[in-house]
Amino acid sequence: MKKTALVIMAAGIGSRFGKGIKQLAPVGPGGEIIMEYSIYDALEAGFNKVVFIIRKDIEEEFHRIIGKKIAKITEVEYVFQELDDLPKGFSLPAGRTKPWGTGQAVLAAKKVLSEPFAVINADDYYGKEAYVKVHDYLVKEQEEDGKLHICMAGFRLGNTLSDNGAVTRGICRIEEGHLTGVTETHNIYKVPSGAQARLEDGTCQDLDTKSLVSMNMWGLTPDFMETLEKGFVEFLKDKEKDELKKEYLLPTLIDALLKRQKASVEVLETKDTWFGVTYQEDKETVIQAFADLIQRGVYPADLYSGS
Repeated sequence: MKKTALVIMAAGIGSRFGKGIKQLAPVGPGGEIIMEYSIYDALEAGFNKVVFIIRKDIEEEFHRIIGKKIAKITEVEYVFQELDDLPKGFSLPAGRTKPWGTGQAVLAAKKVLSEPFAVINADDYYGKEAYVKVHDYLVKEQEEDGKLHICMAGFRLGNTLSDNGAVTRGICRIEEGHLTGVTETHNIYKVPSGAQARLEDGTCQDLDTKSLVSMNMWGLTPDFMETLEKGFVEFLKDKEKDELKKEYLLPTLIDALLKRQKASVEVLETKDTWFGVTYQEDKETVIQAFADLIQRGVYPADLYSGS
């Protein structure tokens, strides 16, 4: 069986969540967290390694709550996303406290990845279908045409909204099943008519709830890491953006690669409903959602009963 890894971005501070670390909020009947269901689905789909991207200050709690359990059922690696983990010649800007974004997070895993891998957010539930489709893409041979071959799980916007506030989504432009661009769209609210983005100038833009969006579930290869590393250097050299707030984001890099015809991105549509803990108020909704999935037999009450 071809080796494939699941890379989980779990270094987010979770400022909107309030007190506590949102990635470690219990949502299952035995105190399980969303990541445990993600890993369950990934292993079932054929992934056989897990890489956790975390912060050093949550390492001890992370091991206690989830790490020790996962190490018993699959190969596990840990890497750290750190503010001062920058390429040679760059230093941390004075006053910078914000993480550098998903691009830097995934780059932290470069040293432990030699196989194709999927990237996910720790606090998002993606459903089973997406893992199967991404895994199947990663294990098949791709055309050697000088481009990076990437896949992305595409979710319908209407299945990814929160009842409790705004979300950010990468809205996709697609032609013949392939991504042609991603527009990172902020302040998307669920409204009676569907979805609406509230823009910085105070105006509102209606959005099609059937549009496919990126939920940061990508299928990538080790070759992508070289491009990611070079891109981070270019990002840091760009002095036009706020040094204290700018972020190196996967969708932004991939969008730039598409514009330069350096990548081919296959969009794998999934009709599963996403849910996650963006706000403290989301937690009860997520707990009920998992209770319903267990009641329907989608998951066992004890995820580890067969291990």
